Amino acid sequence: MSGMATAFIVLGLFLLGGVISFAKQGMSKSLITLLSIGAGMSLIAGIMRLEVWS
Repeated sequence: MSGMATAFIVLGLFLLGGVISFAKQGMSKSLITLLSIGAGMSLIAGIMRLEVWS
């Protein structure tokens, strides 16, 4: 596993934790949506950069 893939996956999981936390606090839906899109894109980028696919 490369370092960049690890960084993207860790960032995605961190943002996903933020989504869960913001949802529990009752923050605005647009902020939660934007954060979840960022988390999803980061996780997908990390998964795509894994060396398993080559």
